[in-house]
Amino acid sequence: MNVDIHPSWKPYLQTEFNKPYFKSLTDFVKTEYNNHLCFPDGSEIFNAFNHCSFDDVKVVIIGQDPYHGVGQANGLCFSVNDGIPHPPSLINIFKEIETDLGIPYPKNGNLVHWADQGVLLLNATLTVRAHQAGSHQKKGWEQFTDAVIKLISEKKQNVVFLLWGGFAKKKKKLIDMSSHSILETGHPSPLSANRGYWFGNKHFSKTNSLLQQVDQSIIDWKLE
Repeated sequence: MNVDIHPSWKPYLQTEFNKPYFKSLTDFVKTEYNNHLCFPDGSEIFNAFNHCSFDDVKVVIIGQDPYHGVGQANGLCFSVNDGIPHPPSLINIFKEIETDLGIPYPKNGNLVHWADQGVLLLNATLTVRAHQAGSHQKKGWEQFTDAVIKLISEKKQNVVFLLWGGFAKKKKKLIDMSSHSILETGHPSPLSANRGYWFGNKHFSKTNSLLQQVDQSIIDWKLE
């Protein structure tokens, strides 16, 4: 696995790259990609970091696994490649934006426009084997992405963390709440959303309000 990551992250993460667990993780990922169909494309594994430099991080959205269907994952959590049908969670994200901000439902599900504005779209696990959800969990990715969350918490100020669902909420312990804002709600998946745990959370307008309070530019959540 080639760690093709934006130079702004390297001074902070080089110690992680040098640790034994990361060497084991790299060997595992290389073997998986050599022997199985895996996602996202090898060149997109670190897309979340390459579209959102360390200096630019204003908002962090935490996902769990990349999509495991063919052509879906592009290295940004909840995002899909251009022209790919929107998965159920993404549909519910866009519906909430529609009601929260009055923004029309987008045709395209690629969230790169958010990432380019300082939204770190971070999956806890950055790779997956095709059609096998969770297949690359507990191999070292979580240790790495936890280190990323701690790094942002310790080295930056006034970042808005969006924790959606039980898995993401467990990351709260890694964040200094005296320096950052945390917004929590249910997961946008139909299972959670249909029970009333997602819709009406207004996280998108609330995020922009929090950014304005600290003189940060707001996120344009519109995709087209």
